[in-house]
Amino acid sequence: MHRSAPRLTRILACAAVPVMLVVAGCSSDSDSTGDKSGSTDASAQSPSAASSPQPAAKPTPSVAPAKYTKLPDACKAITGETVEDLVPEVKNEKGTPGKSSDVDSRGSCAWNGLDDNGVKGSQYRWLDISLLRYESDPSLGSGEQRAQANYTKEVAKVKATEGATSIKTSPAAGVGNESTAVSYGLKKTGEDFKYAAIVTRTENVLITVSYNGAGYAGAKTPTPSDLMDDAVTASKEAVAAVAAANK
Repeated sequence: MHRSAPRLTRILACAAVPVMLVVAGCSSDSDSTGDKSGSTDASAQSPSAASSPQPAAKPTPSVAPAKYTKLPDACKAITGETVEDLVPEVKNEKGTPGKSSDVDSRGSCAWNGLDDNGVKGSQYRWLDISLLRYESDPSLGSGEQRAQANYTKEVAKVKATEGATSIKTSPAAGVGNESTAVSYGLKKTGEDFKYAAIVTRTENVLITVSYNGAGYAGAKTPTPSDLMDDAVTASKEAVAAVAAANK
């Protein structure tokens, strides 16, 4: 009887307090492992203990590198011999370069001359070339794909020349990877000018050669076919110049 006295005293003391206090304070005979498991559950549900799922990394798209990484000097893309042949009495055989902030991506050059024979008539010629290089870009495609997409646009741009008449297009065989010849007429300075333009794609580079002329003071107007033959010659030289600049 004397050994159970302390336990009986505790039971009577707990009976004299509110139920909530009994639950909180009268637990000396309960198993302490329950409290430990409770604290473990709480920590397991803690935001700091739970790991947040990480978003999967998006793979970086890859494209083939551009074959050509630079352009030749546009004024040297057509040989001096061809310039003299196509543009008689050329004013500046070295050509007049166009402005470019990035000569490895774009360039242009132009030549003109007047073979003046007085009352016997005169022949005027203008030759120009433009070069556009496209770099590979993961978000835009490879350099070749970009050049292919813009090739059609360049042809359309030539065909849309303001005031152009009698527009004709045809493939220019044997020039670059793909090439289109565009011929048309244009009235300027009171004379009928004939134009021959060739748009060429060679890998990731676009080349546009434009050659035109007129006869003054009764001189014979050049034929579109003659102009086109000369434009093809200039275009082939430009294609070769691009390849040589990247060796």
